[in-house]
Amino acid sequence: MASLGVNIDHIANIRQARRTVEPDPVPFAMLAELGGADGITVHLREDRRHIQDRDVDLLRQTVRTRLNLEMAATEEMVAIALNIAPDMVTLVPERREEVTTEGGLDIAGQLQTLKPMVNRLQQSGIPVSLFVDPELQQLEACRDSGARWVELHTGRYAEADWSSQPRELARLTEGVASSRQLGLRVNAGHGLTYQNVEPIAAIPGMEELNIGHTIVARAVAVGLQQAVREMKTLIQNPRLDPLFGQDPA
Repeated sequence: MASLGVNIDHIANIRQARRTVEPDPVPFAMLAELGGADGITVHLREDRRHIQDRDVDLLRQTVRTRLNLEMAATEEMVAIALNIAPDMVTLVPERREEVTTEGGLDIAGQLQTLKPMVNRLQQSGIPVSLFVDPELQQLEACRDSGARWVELHTGRYAEADWSSQPRELARLTEGVASSRQLGLRVNAGHGLTYQNVEPIAAIPGMEELNIGHTIVARAVAVGLQQAVREMKTLIQNPRLDPLFGQDPA
């Protein structure tokens, strides 16, 4: 049964649109936990476009589940993570001009650079997850990096039309199986919604889904606690067959 990590970056996006003090993502993280979130995820970007350093400091002090810090693979961010000591670090690709993360890290092409960073973080007691596309070459490189986790990029599945979505779901299912065979634990996320999450949650071996935008969007109508409860129900009681997208009953 997959758990739910709630990404609260979009709460900070609303605040930063006016460069003011509200809404503060820190108390909203508490509301997400009250709604059933198993963890809180934030992405501290190099340009600080939404989450700020003070947010991460306060979240480290107040989150009662677990704090997953998404960040670029840079010396600045590694130093911040070593100081903050989140419960997990997820290394993600980052481009200043992108609206949101556009794809997985190229671990195979950056292995010699990433491996020392992974080692430094994990030697300090911070598990590292690598955000990657579900491709065997990348997954093998993740294993070689020494990371203990991967987070599979679900963007292509989320953006696929009805005719190609089963193929993308099959890629993710195979990616989870390959990761497990390589000794990696598996999370997933990106673009998941209330409409498409259940087949992903039902993939055997999937441990956690990190979801943000759709929950915050739903919270505008029903409040954050209720929005988290609804997503948690879908993840823990998926109705769809992960291979064929059909109700197994």
